[in-house]
Amino acid sequence: MVTVHDVARAAGVSISTVSRALATPDRVAGATRDRVTAAARELGYRPNRAASVLRAGRTGAFGLVVPDLANPYFAAVAKGAQARARQRGLGLFVVDTDEDTELEAEAIAHLAPQTDGILLCSPRAVDGALAALSGRPVVLVNQHVDGVASVVTDQAGGMLRAVEHLRALGHRRVAYVGGPRSSWSDGRRREGLRRAAERFDDVELVELGDFRPQVVGGHAAADLVLASGATAVVTFNDLVAVGLVARLRARGLQVPRDLSVVGCDDSYVASLVDPPLTTLRADLGEVGRRAVDHLAGVAGPDAGAPADVPPLDVELVVRDSTAPPPAG
Repeated sequence: MVTVHDVARAAGVSISTVSRALATPDRVAGATRDRVTAAARELGYRPNRAASVLRAGRTGAFGLVVPDLANPYFAAVAKGAQARARQRGLGLFVVDTDEDTELEAEAIAHLAPQTDGILLCSPRAVDGALAALSGRPVVLVNQHVDGVASVVTDQAGGMLRAVEHLRALGHRRVAYVGGPRSSWSDGRRREGLRRAAERFDDVELVELGDFRPQVVGGHAAADLVLASGATAVVTFNDLVAVGLVARLRARGLQVPRDLSVVGCDDSYVASLVDPPLTTLRADLGEVGRRAVDHLAGVAGPDAGAPADVPPLDVELVVRDSTAPPPAG
């Protein structure tokens, strides 16, 4: 049976370095970490995670709570989180609360005792969610509360890039189709758009309601967008944009000839719709990976005060759904 001593001997490092490289890889220099993992792989070494967590009085698992796994945004975050948890030798329980705030609190209360910490991704009732955790380790994803560790993306920067792009094309009246009223991202996107409109005083922003973050939300918003007189629209996410494009087509209109459309998230649907969507992209897999790393720093054996994680960049991906506004 291959032991940690064998890996340490093959890699030319100490036993403690092998343990850190396999359990908390971010705490070991890259070259050393690669040497250890290569030796472990070549020897076929598999650490006994169950024994180590029992010795430490921990479960060896985290929980991830998301509002809707059918939404490509949350699926991508979950995939990144699972990959990082696997690298760290941790289990990850994923719970979908189906956009139900009562189910959200109930799921968290049941999950917390079975895990060493919880990742709360876009909680719809953040105060209730945090209360259900009763002080247990937590990292918020795509949400921010003072005093609580969080991983977020640069929503304001993304909105500025979207408005800059549309303005350069000649658009001066831009609509925004919002998401759920309880969504932290929706609030940040609105704030970012307002700042952009203030910066470019020749651009008028039209904010439209609260819509479901799904294709049906785009169906519901399309007629209001047209009635607003906007020549371009930014949607809460790509799914809403897909529904909006479909409704416009049903009315005999074309994107971008009659209306330019910008989505958010650059999920897989953005390149499948006709026309492919101009959208705002953040590395959602990296969001999940950073969230697990951050929670390990909060809930792990060497836990300390959480360090600030700077917002992840959001970039504009230009495709075929945006063009100059129609003449006249």
